[in-house]
Amino acid sequence: MACFVSHCGWNSTMEGVRNGVPFLCWPYFCDQYLNRSYIINVWRTGLAVTPDADGIVSKEELRSKVEQVVGDADIKDRARVFKDAARRCIAEGGSSDDNFKKLVNLLSE
Repeated sequence: MACFVSHCGWNSTMEGVRNGVPFLCWPYFCDQYLNRSYIINVWRTGLAVTPDADGIVSKEELRSKVEQVVGDADIKDRARVFKDAARRCIAEGGSSDDNFKKLVNLLSE
């Protein structure tokens, strides 16, 4: 996959991180804007589309951003770093694996 055009909901964000793909962010409401901010400004694994004055994202804007995100080697490299980190966390003995097992044990008590 070249990039993930995403509304930046948390599940979609985690799916993109887990698969190590760059994001093209197109949020609509609530936490999606915060997630977009992390993707673009903190993790630096994607770009955002920019609507015009009427709130419309033109096909030219979309094409331009797709070309930019797909052609940016730094974004791709950072996306791979996050993919590797996510895989370590969910693997046997990783932090997510351990925390899930703790939750199951607590619920079993």
